[in-house]
Amino acid sequence: MAPMNTPFSSLTPDAILDSLQSIGLNGNGRLLALNSYENRVYQVGMEAGPPLVAKFYRRGRWSNAAILEEHAFVNSLFANEIPAVPALEIAGSTLHEFGDFRFAVFEKRGGRAPELDREDTLEWIGRFLGRIHAVGALDAYKARPSLEVVNFGEAPRDFLLSNGFIPEELTEAYARVAELAITGIRRAFERAGDYSSIRLHGDCHAGNMLWTDDGPHFVDFDDSLMGPAVQDLWLILSGDRSDMTRQLGKVLSGYEDFCDFDMRQLHLVEALRTLRLIHYSAWLAKRWDDPAFPAAFPWFNTQRYWQDRILELKEQISLMDEAPLMHS
Repeated sequence: MAPMNTPFSSLTPDAILDSLQSIGLNGNGRLLALNSYENRVYQVGMEAGPPLVAKFYRRGRWSNAAILEEHAFVNSLFANEIPAVPALEIAGSTLHEFGDFRFAVFEKRGGRAPELDREDTLEWIGRFLGRIHAVGALDAYKARPSLEVVNFGEAPRDFLLSNGFIPEELTEAYARVAELAITGIRRAFERAGDYSSIRLHGDCHAGNMLWTDDGPHFVDFDDSLMGPAVQDLWLILSGDRSDMTRQLGKVLSGYEDFCDFDMRQLHLVEALRTLRLIHYSAWLAKRWDDPAFPAAFPWFNTQRYWQDRILELKEQISLMDEAPLMHS
């Protein structure tokens, strides 16, 4: 196991306010922690003007170049009147350093969860995703990763198996089913063939879309990366196969108003879901030395947890061999 390391232990309220003051922003002491585990995000009341949102980045995850690439992408979306929330440029930069921390500041944007059971909502989201991807296809990331089987499947699997997180009596079973799952993922990528890899949101689930009367705006591009367009679509889908087919049809009807969609990528839906399942377990394991994680995810690393993951991967192996949701 990794040694204990508390990456945000020195991020006290005074440190947050001092960080903001270092770039000329004077907080009034009112802090509200917002939901985030990878980073630390706070709504900060200001002495003058409305509250702002300050995001403090986890040490060691992204290089400065990778963070600035994400900021530039979101800013280009905003410049094209796509409802994303860019980091504010202050003192000539969107990324700032104070003490041990790097941070960015954003305008506060409110909203509610989207009603994904509404067909007009799905089409509306599809239109904006099409616009996001049209901009995303105009350039490529250089410092941020690509979504690939090696870094989202094999490397996380190997980390789990080599660091003692899986109970000894389940290690062989997990190793076997994970290998079969990764083989199934590779077959799905072969069926999809060559595809265009573009800049994506990367984690486009309902929690990262805030809905207002004017429609959605997209937040938290922290997982933005290069990959197939369908990565930003499948996370919106839920329910049984018929439900997902109907939902996908509505999303694509809006999406294709602004961006062509390669239907071969539908072979990747369950493969991408399987990658996410493997990667998520490793993400929890790699953060287990952060005290916030055992407190928030007490069920992780229990016997039951790994038994459920083995069954889950077995189900995914079968699903990956089924026909895709839609055909062109």
